[in-house]
Amino acid sequence: MVATRRVLFLASMAFVATVSYLWGHVDGDEGRALGLLNESFAAQSLPEVSPVLARERDTYYPNTEDLAKDEMRVIACGTGMPTTRAAQAAACFLVELGNGDKFIFDIGSGSAERLSSLQIPYDFLDKIFIGHLHGDHFGSLGELFIGGGLMGRHKPLQIWGPSGPTPELGTSYAVDKMVEMYTWDLAGRAGLVDFRGFKVNVHEFDYRAENAVIYEENGVTIRSFPAIHSIDGPVSFTLEWNDLKFVFGSDTFPNNWFLKYAQNADLAVHECFVAVPDIVTKLGFTPESALLVGTQIHTAPEAFGKVMSAVQPRMAVAYHFCKDWDTTAQVHDRIRKTYDGPLSLADDFMVWNVTKDNIRVRMAVVEEETWSPPAASPAEPPKDADKTQFSKDTGVPLDAMVYSDFIKEGKWTGVDEVLRGVYQEASEALGREFPYPEKEQ
Repeated sequence: MVATRRVLFLASMAFVATVSYLWGHVDGDEGRALGLLNESFAAQSLPEVSPVLARERDTYYPNTEDLAKDEMRVIACGTGMPTTRAAQAAACFLVELGNGDKFIFDIGSGSAERLSSLQIPYDFLDKIFIGHLHGDHFGSLGELFIGGGLMGRHKPLQIWGPSGPTPELGTSYAVDKMVEMYTWDLAGRAGLVDFRGFKVNVHEFDYRAENAVIYEENGVTIRSFPAIHSIDGPVSFTLEWNDLKFVFGSDTFPNNWFLKYAQNADLAVHECFVAVPDIVTKLGFTPESALLVGTQIHTAPEAFGKVMSAVQPRMAVAYHFCKDWDTTAQVHDRIRKTYDGPLSLADDFMVWNVTKDNIRVRMAVVEEETWSPPAASPAEPPKDADKTQFSKDTGVPLDAMVYSDFIKEGKWTGVDEVLRGVYQEASEALGREFPYPEKEQ
C-alpha cells in the first residue's frame, strides 16, 4: 500500500512539473518554469491586492503605452488564409519603432480593418512593403489607399514591392491597375475632399537582388532577398534598427536565402501553413493538391520547425494558418518535432514588445466601433484645382465629373429648406459664413 501511494505521489509530481514547463505553449511561448509549487505554498509572499487601485494587465490596449526610444513593437494585423473570415485577416504585420517610424509588411485581405482598430493616425501608416502579389498579401491595399485618404492621411502612400519576370507581373503594374480601377471613385471625390492622400508612389525593386538595401532612413535599414512561392517574384524582408532585427518571410518555401539572411533575428516571422490532413478535411482539397500546396508551395509546420532550428531567432513567429481550437494543436505539435526554441503561434492582434533584454508577448484588446483617429496634420478644404488636375492626369473630361442635366432633373427640392438650416447651423457654430450652393452640383 505504501509503495502504491509512493508511485502515485511521484506520478503526480511529474505531471505537475510537466504542466509547469509547458505552460504557455498553446500560444507558443518558449515554455517557462512557473515555480507552481513554490508559489502555491508561499502565500505570504503574494503581493497585496487593492480593491480600488489599478493593477498591471498582461494585455495591450492601443494608445495607452509609450514606446521607449530603444523599443520595437510588432502587431499582427493579419495571420490567416486567402479564404477570408471574421476571425483572422490575411497577412499583415505592423512594425512600430521608438524613433517614431512605422512600417506595414504585407496588407492582405481584411487587414485594413485591423489597422483601423489600432487608431493610429493615417499619416503615420504611409509605408507599405509587399512581399508578393497574391490577394491575401495585398488585397486590402485599396482599402488603405481610399480609406486612409478619407481618414486623415494627407500625403501619398509609399509602396515598396518586387518586380516580376515580366513587367505585367511586377508591383508597379499591379498598383497602377488598382488606382485605375478606382477611377470612378476618385473622380467622385476630387474637388469635394482634401485630395492630398489619394496618390501613390511605387518603389519597385529587383526581386532577384540578394540582401539589397531598398530603404535606408532615420537609422532604419530594410533589405529584400528572394523567396520561393508560386512563380518568380516573391521576396522576404529584414528590418534593422537600434541593433534589433525583424525578419518577415511573407510566403515562401524554405530556402537558402532565408537561412542566411535571417540569422541573428530578434523576431523571425515565417509562414507555417495548415497541416496537410486539415487541408483535406477543412479546406476540401484532394490529397494530391493538399500535398503540393501544403508542402511545396507553402511551408509545412514540420519544415517551419527545421527552418527555425537553423536560424535560431530570439523568437520564432508562425503564421498563415487558421488558428482554431481543433487545428492549432496539430500545427504546434508538428513544429515541435523539429524545433524546441522560443515560439509564437501568431493570431490577429498578437503583440511583441522587443528590446535588447526582453521580448514580451501579449494580445491586444481593441475598439471595433472606430472613427477616424486624430489627424497628424491639418486638413485642407476641397480645391477645384484637384478636379482639374485629376482630369488632366486620367483623361476623364471635367464635364463627366459633375452631374449631367439628366441627373440634376431628378433632384428633389423639397429638402432645400432643411439643408439650408444645416448650413446656417454650421455658420453660427463656427462663426463664419457657409453659403448654400444655389447651383446644382
